[in-house]
Amino acid sequence: MLGLMQNYPLLAHTILDHAALNHGDREMVTRAIEGPIRRINYHDLRLRALQVAKALHNEGISTGDRVATMAWNTDRHFETWYGVMGIGAICHTLNPRLFAEQLVYIINHAEDKILFIDLTFVPLAEELAAKLPSIKKYI
Repeated sequence: MLGLMQNYPLLAHTILDHAALNHGDREMVTRAIEGPIRRINYHDLRLRALQVAKALHNEGISTGDRVATMAWNTDRHFETWYGVMGIGAICHTLNPRLFAEQLVYIINHAEDKILFIDLTFVPLAEELAAKLPSIKKYI
């Protein structure tokens, strides 16, 4: 088709590709869980998301698999979100404000295979781990 329309499918990872290509030097500013301000540009965010995708592929994650995240809205969560979707897996974001029993049910129902967690949620993940048979790895 000729015209100004895009000639590729509108997939989530292509949004990050576009940002890296057209706005690569533009910065995202977040505060890390450990406290410091973190700055990263879209070019580097895309590279880190690709690293996440490669690591997940090496762990056996493939199209349609569920990968859970229990994280705050930081650059780390952003790169994880795009990395998971970039390989066709489903990024299952969890609400850490739910009760432990609710999280156990949700994770088991989704059959998540990997759980990405921020440092502040490590104690909660340790509490739940024995009740989460589908989780093969915690990152």
